[in-house]
Parts: sequence; C-alpha cells; structure tokens
Amino acid sequence: MLKVDNINVYYGNIHAIKDVSFEVHDGEIVALIGANGAGKSTSLKTVSGLLPSRTGSISFLGSPIDRVPAHKRVAMGLSQVPEGRRIFLQMTVLENLQMGAFTSKADTKADLEKVFEQFPRLLERKNQIAGTLSGGEQQMLAMGRALMSRPKLLMLDEPSMGLAPILVEQIFEIIKSLHKAGTTILLVEQNAEMALKIADRAYVLESGRITVSGTGKELAASDRIKKAYLGG
Repeated sequence: MLKVDNINVYYGNIHAIKDVSFEVHDGEIVALIGANGAGKSTSLKTVSGLLPSRTGSISFLGSPIDRVPAHKRVAMGLSQVPEGRRIFLQMTVLENLQMGAFTSKADTKADLEKVFEQFPRLLERKNQIAGTLSGGEQQMLAMGRALMSRPKLLMLDEPSMGLAPILVEQIFEIIKSLHKAGTTILLVEQNAEMALKIADRAYVLESGRITVSGTGKELAASDRIKKAYLGG
C-alpha cells in the first residue's frame, strides 16, 4: 500500500532523515519506534507531503506521490493524525469533524455517524468548543477528524503523548478497533511497549536511520530493543 524508498530529508543544513526505506502492506499495523528526535514525525510529514525529500521515492497504492500536494494525498486516502492533535480549538467538535471531510464530495452524514459510533464521547460533546475538551477527548477528536476523509491508510503521530495511563490504554484499544474494522495503520509512537504489542511489523529509527526491523513480536523479544526502549 505504501512504499518509501531511500528518502533523505533536511531541515536547513540538518540531515534529519538518512536513506530511510520502509513499507506498509494492506491490512497491517506498522509501527515506527525510536527516541525523541530520531526522525519518526519527520518521516510521517514527508509521506504526508508536508516536507520534501531530496532523494528517493514514495508510492501509495502503486502510484508515485512525490509530486502530489498534501491535500491531494488526503483525497487519495492517506490521512495523518498529527503530533499534538492540532485540532481547531475555537471551533466545535462537529465543525472540527466536518473540516476532516473537506476533500469529500459525498454526503458526510454516514461518516459522522460512524465516527460518533466509534467515539460516543464526541457525540455527547458535538456542540462543545474543542479547546475545552480534555486531552484524551482532543485525541479522539483528532482521530475522528482524520477518519472523516475515509482513509485507506491512517497515520498516527504519537497518539498517546501526554495522556494518563488509563487513557493510553483506551486510545490503543480504539486503534485496534479501527484496524479490525479494516483500516491500515502506520503508527509513530514513543511508547514502544504498547506499539509493539499491536504492530504486525515495526521499524526502529535511531538518529534518522532505520537500524532494526522485524515483526512486533520479534522486536519486543529482542534484548537490544528491551534495553533501549522497554526498560528491560
């Protein structure tokens, strides 16, 4: 579904992503794990079209998307839930969700019903100003907004960041539920233990390079990964 081949991304003179290649197959949960500053979010932004790569290529559903602008990638079925949620704080929950459907020409009523079914809390608060929601509710709203574009591949950037442990569990249950319902997921997550539990495959980013890859189970059992990321 997604093939990233030999990308190199720079912030000015800083070489942030170095010869990174990875792929996501239809129906998988693939995790990118690594320490803060390893290049995980930069990788997602490059796939989304928010940052350019100086080399390599990115293809989605068999088509090259290197020259496709970000909003058209959304219309193709590639949607990202950004780090820090980035919801529209002064707008209502319902307005935020409607913004998520900006690329859709179809009636969004059924999409809204699906999101409210997945996130009943958002239905309860649909007329509430988004900036007054709790951190967990804001994360649900960011995910619901992304789902409004009917993504074939949903990219989640640090969905557990800043949340209490009980809410982290809840968010990961929602991710598993979305996957079970047929959404392919690319997950960037500092909480390596939780990510590897649900990932079919995973890649480890260190200083902008992929250093290890394998199944979620293989990486969770690796002594090196345990020592570096799992507190083992």
